[in-house]
Amino acid sequence: MVMIPKEINIGKNVTIKESVSIGNNVTIEDNVYIDDGCIIRDNVTIKKNSTIGARCILGEYLVDFYENHTEQNHPLTIGENALIRSETIIYGNNEIGDHFQTGHRVTIREGAKIGDHVRIGTLSDIQGHCEIGNYVNMHSNVHIGQKSIIKDYVWIFPYVVLTNDPTPPSENLVGVIIESFAIISTGSIILPGVHIGEDALIGAGAIVNKDVENEKVVVGNPAKPISDVRKIKNKVTGESIYPWRYTFDRGMPWEGEGYTSWHEKCTNQHQESE
Repeated sequence: MVMIPKEINIGKNVTIKESVSIGNNVTIEDNVYIDDGCIIRDNVTIKKNSTIGARCILGEYLVDFYENHTEQNHPLTIGENALIRSETIIYGNNEIGDHFQTGHRVTIREGAKIGDHVRIGTLSDIQGHCEIGNYVNMHSNVHIGQKSIIKDYVWIFPYVVLTNDPTPPSENLVGVIIESFAIISTGSIILPGVHIGEDALIGAGAIVNKDVENEKVVVGNPAKPISDVRKIKNKVTGESIYPWRYTFDRGMPWEGEGYTSWHEKCTNQHQESE
């Protein structure tokens, strides 16, 4: 059985499986697939060509619902071509771009603004009021504290934690900032207010309590700089590997073209449009 109210806009070629509950003021665009047992709460927009896995909750209640069990107006927009895997929970008051993907059982709290081509791995937890850029890749079991800012093309590997409370427990939250093309390796902990520079590389298991300059490699507890990323070699080929955008392109907008050529083309197009 599917519960569909009158106040809903459904596009063409939409598939809604069994035991799906859909709230009011919901828009489901063309070619959307919603699997068994999903809950789509009020004020949710799912854009075209998206797939919602089984038992997901979209537009989950914020804390104000529990005052009198009345749903407030907290819209959620999910962009085109999303793939949201089973048992993911995304709260209201979120804006998510195109080509978004999650693993299973991801939680995204309210107040997040997420760009295009973002991937968030299984069991990761985005604690709301965050800004996440384009082409950000997070692996499994990542925790992103409130007020974090993650710029474009950042890689965050499993079991990374971005913290935000300098004197816990307190109300004085200070988010981490990670600049574009930075890499945060497995098991790292980034302490509140730390600023990670562009193209920086945080080694596995590092505890980072100070700002990291552009293109620096830091390791250890507490993390200390040991090198420039340009000195790091591929352990298999012996070739220079960083900045990684010149040597890796899978899933990137410059795939098959190379970063330099792609960047020059984008720059020329921008100048021509001005």
